Amino acid sequence: MKILPARVLRLKIVRSLRRQGFRVRRGRILPPAAITKAHCRYLHKMAVAKTISLAKDQIRQYEGDLLQFIANGWEVRPSAVRPALQLVNPGTEEALLFRYACLHWSIPVSQGYGRRLRFLIKDQSNGKLIGILGLGDPVYSMKARDNWIGWTSEAKRRNLYHVLDAYVLGAVPPYSSLLCGKLVALLALSNEVRNVFREKYTGAQSLISGVQHPPYLVLLTTTSALGRSSIYNRMKLNGRQFWTSVGYTQGSGEFHFSNGVYADMRAFAESKCDPSAKQAAWGKGFRNKREVIKKCLPRVGLSSDLMYHGVQREIFVAPLAEGALSLLRGDVQLPCFWDSPADQLSDAFLQRWLLPRAERVLEFLEFDRESYRLWPNRQGRGSNA
Repeated sequence: MKILPARVLRLKIVRSLRRQGFRVRRGRILPPAAITKAHCRYLHKMAVAKTISLAKDQIRQYEGDLLQFIANGWEVRPSAVRPALQLVNPGTEEALLFRYACLHWSIPVSQGYGRRLRFLIKDQSNGKLIGILGLGDPVYSMKARDNWIGWTSEAKRRNLYHVLDAYVLGAVPPYSSLLCGKLVALLALSNEVRNVFREKYTGAQSLISGVQHPPYLVLLTTTSALGRSSIYNRMKLNGRQFWTSVGYTQGSGEFHFSNGVYADMRAFAESKCDPSAKQAAWGKGFRNKREVIKKCLPRVGLSSDLMYHGVQREIFVAPLAEGALSLLRGDVQLPCFWDSPADQLSDAFLQRWLLPRAERVLEFLEFDRESYRLWPNRQGRGSNA
């Protein structure tokens, strides 16, 4: 790939930010004064469009087949809905369907970091997709989360292993109109998800430290896609609060460079900058997008403060065990997990949220799966993704 001169890349970056609606003043980004959900969608619009464009060659040919897993509104009978978790394995049709659903999110969906578990939630009554769940390694530094846990630096270093982050979590239409985002948020805390984690990581060693951790998943975290979130609010059943808000992110990241300019930034950084990662276990090159961008910006004459876009996301946490915080702080060694079978969580959701919603709001019946199509209609083909 051609390496752009620093001055050309600098101008391209600034123009890209301005097209997204950011104001650039004295090396800093100034977001809109009042960031609504509509503003958030607009700010992410270019990055989402770029993600869809990059996926076109691989996924478009299968879109007709994948759409068969999306329900028309009339195919959903609320009283008959029977959710089931399905683990996604690489190289399968389920993996392609998971990726296809991610392309419809309001913000670009990353692939997750390090360890990764992916699930489809399907309706057994009709075989259609209800929603998706992706879990991966959490970011190391998150002030609101760390303060809520009460972590010391040493305790976090030892026990962050027991935490996963839901990097994508939600429902697809028409099930999203029936509040099924809450269903996915509940099923993320099920015995089945925790057991998959245990089976996959029993005996596994940390790539960097070589330490073998007990395979206990005791806490999930997630951040809202668009500012404040309604999915996780008031999620309480039988006296148990499932998800709790602990604050907001600091409004930094890299989504605003993921719309076509990042490839040029990476090429420039690989040519002109040195990666900071020195441990052989991490491999060669830069660790992640954030490092590429932080290295590139100063070299083209821009402040690294451009990483701070100001779009804050609400942070939620969900313990999976009694005394989860004590384990994470290092005060105890064994968790006392709550018993949360997926079928019981699903039944509780249906009674508490889905059925009452279906009686009040009938808009889900009007949904036509053709409106979910990303690219112009063409004949579907089989899939061995």
